[in-house]
Amino acid sequence: MPTAVEDKDAIREVLAEYCFRLDDARFAEMAALFTEDGTWDTAFGKATGRAAIAELASSLRTRGEQLRPRAVHLVTNIAIALDDARAHVRSNWMVMQNSPQGPRVGSGGAYIDEMVRADGRWLFRHRRIDRFIAP
Repeated sequence: MPTAVEDKDAIREVLAEYCFRLDDARFAEMAALFTEDGTWDTAFGKATGRAAIAELASSLRTRGEQLRPRAVHLVTNIAIALDDARAHVRSNWMVMQNSPQGPRVGSGGAYIDEMVRADGRWLFRHRRIDRFIAP
């Protein structure tokens, strides 16, 4: 059985992988970080199930026919409360993106996550994105 420190480190890895996969437009791989019945609750819509999550993420990446500018999600202030095979995680996020004037903060807010350990790895059961910094 992993220690609390090992579990928390594994959870932080999932948070980082989520950002890398989202930023690299690997939406199916990002959705694979959720349980089969996981929910991704964003300011722009809510999806349940991996296929629906990947589809919503893909739709948010484009505006009509045009891709959004390249962006990087940054996560900080990660607080993890473990409860056996469940975890409640809070963190802050910010998106840096390119613009014609140069790099800028695109948006920011908080993640409120319910995570579970399944088959030896941590997955999102529910990720709510509270977007309170926006242009």
